[in-house]
Amino acid sequence: MTIDVRTLLPVAEQAASIAGAIITSKAPGVVTAKGDRDMATEVDFAVEHAVREFLSRETPEIGFLGEEEGTSRAGEGLTWVLDPVDGTANFLHGIPLCGVSLGLVDGDTSLLGVIGLPFLNLRYSAAEGAGAKANGSHIQVSGARDLRDAIVALGDYAVGENAPERNRPRFALTEGLAARVQRVRMFGSAAIDLAWVADGRIDANVMLSNNPWDTAAGVVIAREAGAVVVDLDGSPHDMASQATIAAGPELVTDLVAILAEAQQAAG
Repeated sequence: MTIDVRTLLPVAEQAASIAGAIITSKAPGVVTAKGDRDMATEVDFAVEHAVREFLSRETPEIGFLGEEEGTSRAGEGLTWVLDPVDGTANFLHGIPLCGVSLGLVDGDTSLLGVIGLPFLNLRYSAAEGAGAKANGSHIQVSGARDLRDAIVALGDYAVGENAPERNRPRFALTEGLAARVQRVRMFGSAAIDLAWVADGRIDANVMLSNNPWDTAAGVVIAREAGAVVVDLDGSPHDMASQATIAAGPELVTDLVAILAEAQQAAG
């Protein structure tokens, strides 16, 4: 299938508008447990249903993967990947750092992304080769050249099975960054982490995870804004990567080195 993915940006933006209207107009409702301290609200499911139905009408030839209900439609290469409410814990507690993340991937490669943060009146978008925008204006990563001047966002700590073991490198990474960067932040939303790297609001983010619905949109937005996005070992990031590190070009090497130290310290 040959598609100029840039022509699909209006479709993705409309899907984000549908999602945003639901997120801002409905209470969380019944909470469904997904594991230890992990949950989905009625709004998560409502957004996923609405966006899936919209995209099935607009782009029936493209597959669909949602965080809450998995793959509901097989595609021929291209797949929409949706996190209906990224930052569900924030949303549940009335914290406005949450939103919808919709990416378009071809295999393991992100080609297009839209992130809507409706409580902040922000929308980020990008398509491969077309640059990145926030509310329609072009954006780019910060010019930070030294970690001492950088604000770095961390992904959430692990919960659930083997959480103590999985958190050892996260704790070591937190310690390593706290000693070297200007500030460490944890926003509780992978989409926000990546979008705000793209927008220059923060200088880097490090997540020791890589769920496709968390990163499919944000990775292409960050790259199109000039960020370098890599895996745990510094190799180029894709949907099969173990981790997600995004930063301006001057910071990536030092971040990967700190991450390697943290991995070694954690055993």
